[in-house]
Amino acid sequence: MVCQNVKERINSMQKFTTFFLIAILFPTITNAFSVKHRFFVTVGAFDASITEFAYELLPSNYKITSNVSTNGFFDSIYPFQATYQTSGKIHNDKMTTIDYSYQSKSRFKSRGKKVFFNEKGEPQYQISTKNGKDKKRNFEPSPTPADTFDLQTIFAKIAKQYYEFGFCDSKLAVYDGKRRFDVIIKDKGKSKLTANKHSFYTGEAALCSMHIDKLLSEDDDTLWQFSANKPIFFWIAKDANSNYPFITQISIKDTPLGELNAYTTQITIEE
Repeated sequence: MVCQNVKERINSMQKFTTFFLIAILFPTITNAFSVKHRFFVTVGAFDASITEFAYELLPSNYKITSNVSTNGFFDSIYPFQATYQTSGKIHNDKMTTIDYSYQSKSRFKSRGKKVFFNEKGEPQYQISTKNGKDKKRNFEPSPTPADTFDLQTIFAKIAKQYYEFGFCDSKLAVYDGKRRFDVIIKDKGKSKLTANKHSFYTGEAALCSMHIDKLLSEDDDTLWQFSANKPIFFWIAKDANSNYPFITQISIKDTPLGELNAYTTQITIEE
């Protein structure tokens, strides 16, 4: 029972890690460019995860690929690997998801999902896979208007907003085919950061907070309960050479396994 509880908590923390890293990190600019981003994640006293991102942005479309894997102590008791992909089109400054998929593998399970959309970017159905068995699920239309299907795209919009206007404040609607919720982000002023053994960044950064308003969802998912009740903080800095914004640190003060911090260890930007 104790071992199972630990596994459940680590699984919840992996969901935290995956959600925040993939969701927030997408510096969207109007020029064509690509970004490679590397993060190191700690939870409490443990090294938890290493995450790598590759972004491609063209004038009319975008693509995000991310790879997440457990590290250190977490990897020894609950190994986990996952790859997430999102692609979409850009028209009149509107970003529309047209493809979303992921593949994950733990010690005893493998999972996958591919979502199919109509031309408006509305999710129609998904094919999910669990240990080699496929299952189709049709989506109902969103009960209320939504800005996008997935968090990767919605935070791309927020990063674009920050680059163009210099502030975080946003309230954006998401419908993922199951849940309809709002992502609320607020400016918290400026903050001084110093380098540490995980992060290279030293200097001023904009501090923002985020929480999820779980409008039409009633379940016991730890991720949603946590983010609805407590803010998640993240710091936005600007690359000295390109002036593009990037997330230098993410902090969740209180999780089932202690404080979570994600640090940028390397960022490469190519135009």
